[in-house]
Amino acid sequence: MSGIVGSTASSCTNQILSALGAIRHRGPAGSRVVEKPWGTLAQLWTSDQATRFQTATEPAVVMDGQIHNWRDLSPGATSPLEAVARTYEAEGPEFLLRVDGQFALAIMDSEGVFLARDPLGVVPLYFATGDVTCFASEVKAFLKLGNEPTELPPGHYYHSRHGLASYAELDCDEQLDASPEDLAVGLRHRLVRAIGKPLSEGVASAWLSGGLDSSAIAALAQQQTSELHTFAIGLEGAPDLEFAGVVAGFIGSRHHEHRPTRKDLVEILPQVIYHLESFDALLVRSSMVNFLAGKMASDYAPVVFSGEGSDELFAGYDYLQGVTASHLAEELLDLTLRLHNTALQRVDRCSRAHGLRAYLPFLDREVVSLALRIPTRYKLSPATGMESKWILRAAMEGLLPSDVLHRPKAKFWEGAGVEQLLADAAEEIVSDADLKREQKLPDGSLLQSKEELLYYRLFRETFGDFESLEVVGRTKRVPTAV
Repeated sequence: MSGIVGSTASSCTNQILSALGAIRHRGPAGSRVVEKPWGTLAQLWTSDQATRFQTATEPAVVMDGQIHNWRDLSPGATSPLEAVARTYEAEGPEFLLRVDGQFALAIMDSEGVFLARDPLGVVPLYFATGDVTCFASEVKAFLKLGNEPTELPPGHYYHSRHGLASYAELDCDEQLDASPEDLAVGLRHRLVRAIGKPLSEGVASAWLSGGLDSSAIAALAQQQTSELHTFAIGLEGAPDLEFAGVVAGFIGSRHHEHRPTRKDLVEILPQVIYHLESFDALLVRSSMVNFLAGKMASDYAPVVFSGEGSDELFAGYDYLQGVTASHLAEELLDLTLRLHNTALQRVDRCSRAHGLRAYLPFLDREVVSLALRIPTRYKLSPATGMESKWILRAAMEGLLPSDVLHRPKAKFWEGAGVEQLLADAAEEIVSDADLKREQKLPDGSLLQSKEELLYYRLFRETFGDFESLEVVGRTKRVPTAV
């Protein structure tokens, strides 16, 4: 399931269809609409999901994402939607605690609409309240619904009659008392299981930057499928292309590369911001490459693996080496909880823009549970405290080339070679006087650079002036002291 829209307004089918059309890219193969006297729900799907949806009669439930254990939730159910409907009717919102998956869902009951989102917010969901409650997978749908949305927080549910509540909270209080060797083996085993869960859905592709995270996922995926396609993007001479090629040769994947030009990147900028629904400079930079990778992967498979989430769970950023040991676990948890409207939004929009679904094994329920309990002294090198993601490197020992296994962290846009390109383009368009005049946003926050002002102008062309910009995630700035 790939995109959802709905409203508790009566006789609103035409409006819902219009909003669904605004996000049709998320599931271009087909759609279904469920009309009830007290509201309307709508669902999109991709080509690999089409046969079941065209033949099945589903309950008043729509879902975006995947629930892996739906058969366990409700034995006898014939689909994830039926399992959700049955379990919600029997258990109420508490059923969410048993769900294993990355999802956003809506259930129409006799009192109104029930909305829920996975604990980390891997799958997006926005809603608006008032005389009626409406919801959608992307902000642009609300341009048709006529409401200004807010983001449903990760790990929360909302009922139009009963309000908002949290059902899942992450913490880093409990640390495991185990050897680093046992922890590394346990981490590898959980990653293998996480990668295996969506393989039945036809996953046979992976984004591959040649960094540790994407390389680890690709290597473990290759072991579980007969043929894996991998995809790398970068300007000519970009280090990601070289390292990705090395990994692909080492694991034996069918590798695909694309080398965009500066002109190519500038031309797709409006499309990227339209789909991304953000003007955050660092997020847009990363999305330029990710968007092209999504387009390339969509020609080969309906679902792609992504290595997102590892840096936040295993201390992948350089500044974390300066964080005191007593604060490191807390800082990593904060970074993980911020993913939903920054990096995860990038992955979602850059895949769904092309009718592609991304699956993130590092953010699997079992992997996250273990990662948060691994002592931080094993996340940075115990010997020097300088090598990031030490425990993940230990888990992948022997499964990757040594120079990749120990490759330092490079941001997506840095490794792809676009670090300065977009900033230079902004310098040619935005003057110092422009930045001074337009820097302050409607919510009082400030744009950080000419580059970000350029992105904001493009954002406004589609979305106008939001009174509140809470739906636009902003990258966390590196703390000056932690």
